[in-house]
Amino acid sequence: MLSVESRRRDFPSLDGQAYLNTAAENIPPQRVFDAVNAYMRDKCDGMNGRKAHFERVHACRSVAARMIGLAPEEVSFCSCSSEAYNLLANAIDPQQEDEIVISDLDFPAGATPWMLWRTKPRIQLWRSIQGVLRQEDLPRLLNSKTKLVQLSLVSFWNGYRIDWPAVLECVRRLAPQAVIAVDVTQALGRIETLCPGADVIISSTHKWSLGIHGGCVVGVIAEQAHYLSARAGGWYHIDNAFDPDRFERISMKQGAASYSVGMPNFSAIYALEAGLSYLDGVGMNLLSAHADRLVTRFHDALCSLGITPMCPIVPNRMSGIVAFQHEKSLAMYEHLEAEKIRVMHQAGRIRIAIHGYNTIDDIDQCIDSLRRFLEGVRNR
Repeated sequence: MLSVESRRRDFPSLDGQAYLNTAAENIPPQRVFDAVNAYMRDKCDGMNGRKAHFERVHACRSVAARMIGLAPEEVSFCSCSSEAYNLLANAIDPQQEDEIVISDLDFPAGATPWMLWRTKPRIQLWRSIQGVLRQEDLPRLLNSKTKLVQLSLVSFWNGYRIDWPAVLECVRRLAPQAVIAVDVTQALGRIETLCPGADVIISSTHKWSLGIHGGCVVGVIAEQAHYLSARAGGWYHIDNAFDPDRFERISMKQGAASYSVGMPNFSAIYALEAGLSYLDGVGMNLLSAHADRLVTRFHDALCSLGITPMCPIVPNRMSGIVAFQHEKSLAMYEHLEAEKIRVMHQAGRIRIAIHGYNTIDDIDQCIDSLRRFLEGVRNR
């Protein structure tokens, strides 16, 4: 893991703050700064710079594929998860008689395209109970009409991590025709093994993967490449975009490549390649184990303060997020912010996100600040 020296060298902006908000925005390592600067240098070569640009796309595809458990040819990039999900909706084109399974712990990008789709397919909502998606509630949502099951591996809302092997087995048994799409935005770069066996994997790039805005990883398994190919306009995903017969026919790339409809956002790809390579170099197994220990420490300390997290932690299904609600959450957030403890406050909840660059001191500083805040409330 990171030493005191390597942390200070690679993440100098962490000095003077306890940054616990990676689920919203990461703190990129110096390597990512260097990569973005390299993009600008290559960009200043004009058209000649494209050679370096596409070499970086190739490198990024390789490391991203390794991190999500797919082959490089099964991986591509677009601009954000919202774009990816709208392209996926375009690909499978659900009809009115089809059913789409989503959960109430999903981020809107993965849920709203189906709710707004022009044919109005039936939405089957997997509702959480006390912050948990109970496995016994899934079978009744699945049948021969299920077109898609869309879930987040880790919920942005409360950090709940689904029991992926159980979900996969259940869907394949009760709705074998269904496409399984998984949003891994809150897992890529934080969890070592993601969701083997999924048909589609989608992730934004500005959170745990240590990239920047403007990127999205899209994985589509080769076996489903033809069926799951986006049918949107553009040019980068069209094989004959500049051929003499381009106005007579369109020959489109298949699978993941079809989701890159326009010129890649090279700056985001340079950054993502650097961020993922950094994590890969540190070692995802070491990073996850270190951060999991910090999550457990924070979770247990939070409970000792009389605050109940929004979902329990499961030892073999840890995530980087601990969230909780409090009647004075805004004042609590302002108290933490005044002490340079950076967390997320939204919709009455406070969300703590713990990554591999966090330390025991970050955790203890946050818990101590919360303790003093609660004592102050009780003494008023």
